[in-house]
Amino acid sequence: MRVGLITPRPDHPLLAAATALLTPHHQVDVVDPEIVDGSAPYAEALGQPLADVYLLKDHTPRALALARFLEHQGRVVVNSASATELCQDRTKMAELAHRAGLPFARTRTVGTLGQLTETDLAHPVVVKSRHSRRGDLVARIDGAEELRALCATWAAEPVVMQPFTANDGWDHKLWVIAGQLFAALRRSELADAERGPAVPLAPGDLPDGWYDLARKVGAVFCLEVYGLDIIDTGNGPLIVDVNAFPGVRGQVEAPRALADLALRKCAKALPRRPQPDEAR
Repeated sequence: MRVGLITPRPDHPLLAAATALLTPHHQVDVVDPEIVDGSAPYAEALGQPLADVYLLKDHTPRALALARFLEHQGRVVVNSASATELCQDRTKMAELAHRAGLPFARTRTVGTLGQLTETDLAHPVVVKSRHSRRGDLVARIDGAEELRALCATWAAEPVVMQPFTANDGWDHKLWVIAGQLFAALRRSELADAERGPAVPLAPGDLPDGWYDLARKVGAVFCLEVYGLDIIDTGNGPLIVDVNAFPGVRGQVEAPRALADLALRKCAKALPRRPQPDEAR
């Protein structure tokens, strides 16, 4: 079987460990979407046979374009290009979550950070880049002074705004790979203390109902590999973000879950596209 990784970083711990599990008996191809020449046909630019299934770890526009091409070629992509793209837009993410009745933070789209005014800051608020990406903006604003400081760098950044919800300063990180739940605690980006590494949690240590909530998020967003950030408000969980194909670091069984998912997807795809020379 042949598995493709759409990423510029095949050495990412989750991907590298899953690759090590797959390669004794299966082919793993790495496709860096940033070096695929978009002016040439993708099949030619890839320079290799198409894989049976692709794992979409990169979320850039070029990666999404490549994923769409592969889907049009009948290849399975996890997660799909459309589901991944939706999770990059926090406005659309919040709209879908609220329509589905998920306990998601109230989210208001306000244009750019520089368009915020003091009237928007009657209470502490959290501002986030509308378009989720590595190194994006996530900050708490308590008043005009903090807003001016952020605008020195981020004034033109499209943002969403969420009311700050009092909590214990810890984020619950929940990750799901094909229905298998992983969890950890990590200091919030908004906490004053040093974040430090995530502290693994056993799924049984989570409050009742959180596993079902995590699975519902996957169904609503059409995701198979995903994460959600939850804060415990004292009156129940509040989801503040959903991520397509997160890193799932520090979870010993996560690479095996990912490798098994890829092989199951390959097995379903092969009868439609027999490749006896590649199958094991």
